[in-house]
Amino acid sequence: MSNSLAPGLYIVATPIGNLSDLSPRAADILARADLLAVEDSRVTARLLHHIGARRPMLPYHDHNADRVRPDLIARMTAEAVALVSDAGTPLISDPGYKLVRDAHAAGIAVTTIPGPCAAIAALTLAGLPTDRFFYLGFLPTKAKARADAIAEVAAVRATLVLYEAGPRLAATLAALGAGLGDREAAVAREISKKFEECVTGTLGQLAERYAEQPPKGELVIVVAPPGAAAPPSADDADAALAEALTRLPAAKAAGEVARRFGLDRKALYARALALKP
Repeated sequence: MSNSLAPGLYIVATPIGNLSDLSPRAADILARADLLAVEDSRVTARLLHHIGARRPMLPYHDHNADRVRPDLIARMTAEAVALVSDAGTPLISDPGYKLVRDAHAAGIAVTTIPGPCAAIAALTLAGLPTDRFFYLGFLPTKAKARADAIAEVAAVRATLVLYEAGPRLAATLAALGAGLGDREAAVAREISKKFEECVTGTLGQLAERYAEQPPKGELVIVVAPPGAAAPPSADDADAALAEALTRLPAAKAAGEVARRFGLDRKALYARALALKP
């Protein structure tokens, strides 16, 4: 019996921390694939060493995806190509979806080998509603673009899940608090590793904590849906309006705060005019 895999694209989830989380099926696919399309060959080489395998690797990431993709698609007609990221499930915050799209268009078989995903793992740790959630990926790094992105999801009635890097964590938590109100939230880090941690509290409390002790690496932020916290006070609404007025005209500031707190837009507009310098 042949030990080779059928030609096509195999989407393989890899561990986000503990290498023992690699499933037996994923290990088998990685050991038998003709080619691995990888985010960083050094990272994947360590995983292959863990399972005692050596396979050809080709880098596939944001910087070369458009150039490399046609060759990968051509090879999939006769070879088994496994797509992996450095950690977790491919296509989550990486360019893999275009490879899957083009494979479908070319009539190539696509198979998923599910496994670890940091966003889902953090949801299970956070103790916040999981019946509906909205994945945001990474927010923009510039303050104005970040505030705009947060305003777009302020009224979404679902738990929010996003990724962030340690040095930017406190600023992002503060921006989430300014744009969403002081909702309950959680920060999960080192998931599945020895020092796994999930810290809970309000966005304000977490922003203060991590401003004093910035963590390293990438983390997952989970934020409760609107309505999970107490109704805002007049002082809360005024503070939110004052902050919004530093970025927006009165009408847009009133609309943003109305969506965030579920308050009357006309009343907020009148208040914004009174507060505006």
